[in-house]
Amino acid sequence: MTRLDRIVVVDHSPQWARSFESARSLVEPLLAEHLVRPVEHIGSTSVPGLPAKPIIDMLAVVSSYEAVGSSLPALEDVAWVAAPEPSDVEQRKWSWCSPSIALRTHHLHVVEESSEGWPTWLAFRDHLRTNAEDRETYAAIKRRLASADDEDRPAYRAGKAPFITSVLARIAVN
Repeated sequence: MTRLDRIVVVDHSPQWARSFESARSLVEPLLAEHLVRPVEHIGSTSVPGLPAKPIIDMLAVVSSYEAVGSSLPALEDVAWVAAPEPSDVEQRKWSWCSPSIALRTHHLHVVEESSEGWPTWLAFRDHLRTNAEDRETYAAIKRRLASADDEDRPAYRAGKAPFITSVLARIAVN
């Protein structure tokens, strides 16, 4: 399905934390038997003061990629839709969104504990929460990329990658 939402970076909103908590209250009980930690608010909307696309990213770390698969259809009962991404199997994760793929407000990443990627998502988030200079630099990059082409998601992600990689190298996250 084609995404209809454009890449629009807006000023941070305190509402994002409330929206995350509301979504977590629906999702966490459905995945509880597989979770190895509480569902986390990740991505730019989780960093106070950081402009972002108004899509709430959520992380559910589970013990087993295979075992959680049977629990995932229950997400459909609370308005989540499977939204597979090309790297999901390789990263041992499942991608879900709400209320639709085309016009999502929330994106849930259900990832196996042994997957290598998710700890860096938390480390980057935590660093931006405490480092104003990097937060401002990242905000400028995101705004520049969004204004260059508000439909080219691959270019938007690729344009942010060098900064993210440099921060992760600096804070010694592998």
